[in-house]
Amino acid sequence: MPQWLRVAVFLTVFALLIVGTHAYLYRRLVRDVFTDRRRRRLGLALFVGAGAVMLGGAVVSRMLPRAVGEWVALAAYGWMGMVVLLLPITVVVDAVRWALLRWGRDEAPRDPGRRLALARGAAAVTAFGATGAGAVGVKTCADPPTLRDIEVPVRGLPPALDGFTIAQLTDIHVGPIIGAPFTRQLVERVNALDVDLVAITGDLVDGSVARLRDHVAPLGGLKSRHGTYFVTGNHEYYSGADAWIAELRRLGITVLRNERITVEHDGAPLDVLGVDDWRSKGFGGDHGHDLQKAAHGRDPTRPSLLLAHQPKVIDEAASLGLNVVLCGHTHGGQMWPFGSIVVAMVQPYVVGLHQHAPDTWIYVHPGTGYWGPPMRLKVRAEIARITLRAVLEPDQGQA
Repeated sequence: MPQWLRVAVFLTVFALLIVGTHAYLYRRLVRDVFTDRRRRRLGLALFVGAGAVMLGGAVVSRMLPRAVGEWVALAAYGWMGMVVLLLPITVVVDAVRWALLRWGRDEAPRDPGRRLALARGAAAVTAFGATGAGAVGVKTCADPPTLRDIEVPVRGLPPALDGFTIAQLTDIHVGPIIGAPFTRQLVERVNALDVDLVAITGDLVDGSVARLRDHVAPLGGLKSRHGTYFVTGNHEYYSGADAWIAELRRLGITVLRNERITVEHDGAPLDVLGVDDWRSKGFGGDHGHDLQKAAHGRDPTRPSLLLAHQPKVIDEAASLGLNVVLCGHTHGGQMWPFGSIVVAMVQPYVVGLHQHAPDTWIYVHPGTGYWGPPMRLKVRAEIARITLRAVLEPDQGQA
């Protein structure tokens, strides 16, 4: 399917979902609650306006000066977050209301007062529940990313690599809302860790180089013993991947595109592989996920580190005997439990460290920034510090 057709289909489906969702929420939260026509009209106008902002705000915000566009994006994405919370709560409360009405049908089959009371009670529970969850989500999202330490055991790891540290950043989503102040703080915190390598596993940006160059520029100041490595995520391809690859290289960041480099650390080799995003094929040029190309000719006795945006790479990585896979993309679900349920339908892992095969581990990072709603529920943003640890073989343990 041509890329323009994919985009057209996506936008059409997205628009239909927005219209259908807002129609359902209007019916349950306004029409069923108010008997006064003026209030119903006002509610309808508010839902139509909010839906229009949600549908067009993300695009319009990129065209306006940043000082204005940031507020438009906040309105669009903020309301998107409320819809994400309102919809499932409304569905659950709706089911309870339906059960109560059905249970009392024999006693009062046509009692409009009872129906109205239940509708108002359901709307109140939904509104208060979503508002409370949204407030918690905004507060969590506004907190600085936490530092998380993860130790990954690697069989056959040379002693020189025992304790090798990697700072992983992913899904920063520099764009209409996240900008230079955030990236400068990230650089300061990562540099203070004094790690051996920095990995950025995609979805760095949401916007063009011309618009976001100054906001990404601080990342050129990241310091580590062996440098900073980057692989593309799906959002790079929505933002002009070739231009961003050139810009990141200009900043001194190594972009791995279906390729491998070998890091020599105190005389011990570590293969670092990086691949284009899983869905990059079809975006023009030579883009396309190709782990076989990156691993071609690799010495299998060397320990390996794979940087990939999506966890879907894990089966292929395990089949090639790769040791440690660092991914992002999922945001850990971002808004628990709804996001986690959806992510689990399309990705093998949602968040955290997992042993996928005897010699293959994967760490799925919950994201350093956020996309869309400025909310996080039970899933904090983080800077991950991954430490490789040697695993003693049985004969070594007995010595």
